[in-house]
Amino acid sequence: MTTKPSDGPAPFRQAPYARLLAAARRSLERTGGSLDGSVSVSAPDDAERKAIIGITGQYREAGVARLTVRLADLDAAVREAGSGGLAALLESVGGAPLRDRPAERLKVETGVEATVRYAEESFLTSFDWFAEWLGELRRDGTLTRLVNAGEAGQVGRAVGVLEAMDGRPSAVLLQSLAAEVTGDSHALDGGTTLSTLVLRALTVRLGAPRMLRPTAAEDRRELWDAFDVIVDDLASRVLVLGLPAEGDGLGEWLSAAAARGAPFYATLHQLVTMPVETWAPVVHVCENPGVLRAACGALGPSSRPLICTEGRPSTAFHRLASAVVAGGGELRYHGDFDWPGVAIAGSVMARHGAVPWRMSASDYLAGVRADGQHVPLAGAPVPTPWDDQLAKAMTGMGRAVYEESVTDALLSDLQG
Repeated sequence: MTTKPSDGPAPFRQAPYARLLAAARRSLERTGGSLDGSVSVSAPDDAERKAIIGITGQYREAGVARLTVRLADLDAAVREAGSGGLAALLESVGGAPLRDRPAERLKVETGVEATVRYAEESFLTSFDWFAEWLGELRRDGTLTRLVNAGEAGQVGRAVGVLEAMDGRPSAVLLQSLAAEVTGDSHALDGGTTLSTLVLRALTVRLGAPRMLRPTAAEDRRELWDAFDVIVDDLASRVLVLGLPAEGDGLGEWLSAAAARGAPFYATLHQLVTMPVETWAPVVHVCENPGVLRAACGALGPSSRPLICTEGRPSTAFHRLASAVVAGGGELRYHGDFDWPGVAIAGSVMARHGAVPWRMSASDYLAGVRADGQHVPLAGAPVPTPWDDQLAKAMTGMGRAVYEESVTDALLSDLQG
């Protein structure tokens, strides 16, 4: 709403009127400037009581609990004093224009509706996941916040990214996808509004619960990779020993390294640009590079195929593990007996159909007995669905068993 500013008569700038004018401002902003209502001052002091009596012309005794003033009467009193009206006085006293909250709400609602209508023009609207994503953005207030911030256009850009990803015949670098759709190669960098919107849609498309949605950088990389969008194809890598493969370039290098019994780092860039095929019937997987190093030193070229996640599995690991499974191979997984370790084990087994490798309750208990340096378990317990007794045993013993302490047993399985 717009009014002509005025300095206002001096009396209305004095302390006895402060609470009354503050209540009037809230009322006018809430109703879009309507003078039909009334405002009150609770537990008025004597100066406030006398000031309001002067406006209403109605005497009220001292100690009254609440005094009410019709906004129309207050406006008339202000005009009579030569201010030009209540709204002008409030803007002058408050030093800021009155807000028209009903108009603001209508503007936001109109912006949200326009944003939804634009998104629903996409061919993706026929997919349930797309409709669910839009519904979520609306229900949790995301669309409202974007409209208020002047960023509603980011939803349309997110739709453009999702359209460009749908049915894409080959993998694409994240920066290339961003440049293709927006003209800015950094538009989909982690933490941007656009990236957040697209990742939310992809999570809904995968059917993941909201509590499991990506927060860590590696989670985001894995989610992008699930849709053949590569975030950093050079930084993501996987450590390999004794895994021959077919394919120009990388397949040849893996085979040569296997023949020499040499460890080899394969980057995601290599796995994407030089796809490999591998026909190993069994491929063991460990979590700690110390196990792979020990296998290299003790077994060399005779070691059975071994892949190392080096802690949390990278996108490159998942890409190579998928190639092993696609070639008919079975993954056998071993990791640390601590809560993060069994969480990683569970994720690899669930994603790639891996089977446990010396990851039972009895293996854990044997490791506890053999390991003289016990480290207390930390963190919240994690389920072990491949062996319910394992989680119970770990909780009961309260001790971690790391791969390094059971390396000899693992090497015995890797002798080829």
